[in-house]
Amino acid sequence: MDGSIEARVSHEVDNWLRWLPRWRPGTARARVRLCRRCFGSPILAAAGLEVDVPHGVQHALSMRMKGIIDVAVDDYTDRNLPLLHRELRQAEERKARRPYRPGEGLDPEYRGLELDPDPSPDQPFLFTIGGLERDAAEGAEAEHPRPLSAEEKAAIREEVRLADEFAKQIGRRICAALRDHRARIAEGIAGVVEPQVAELLADLDRELDSPMWPGP
Repeated sequence: MDGSIEARVSHEVDNWLRWLPRWRPGTARARVRLCRRCFGSPILAAAGLEVDVPHGVQHALSMRMKGIIDVAVDDYTDRNLPLLHRELRQAEERKARRPYRPGEGLDPEYRGLELDPDPSPDQPFLFTIGGLERDAAEGAEAEHPRPLSAEEKAAIREEVRLADEFAKQIGRRICAALRDHRARIAEGIAGVVEPQVAELLADLDRELDSPMWPGP
């Protein structure tokens, strides 16, 4: 595969379209909080998925595009931002020593989602996956990094600014590339998602029209 951003976008859209038939309305848990990755995303707008599309379908494409940005920014940081690269590498080494990390190794369509369902006031959980992860992290041996000098902090802030600006540039290129794939993205939605949503609504109508349903 060509290493350009445009080729990576095309490849990930291919992967998303192959995943799409696996999506089912029943696998999409209702959310109380908005997904910060998807709500108002210019990437989803460029793909034509910003409205009237189930969140699970949106999130799967959004996270694949995020993966492209992450890889590009990591490469840029490795080559051009030595202080930030060092700090990130040390942070990853500390994180890797945690004994329990349930969010690691998930497929792109599941990354960034809450690992636990939203709590219900009358049905408290005996434990949560997030709570187990926090407990495991607290039980691990604490390691405090070397304090940074004022000059190092200023230099790292500048490198963070450069990394953020580079990420925005990659994001704009991804949005431009996604516009070339809108037709086949829309075709996938029309062929896979919309019939399932229509069937779900038809089932709801049949239940409401059932003679067992109490009248007004």
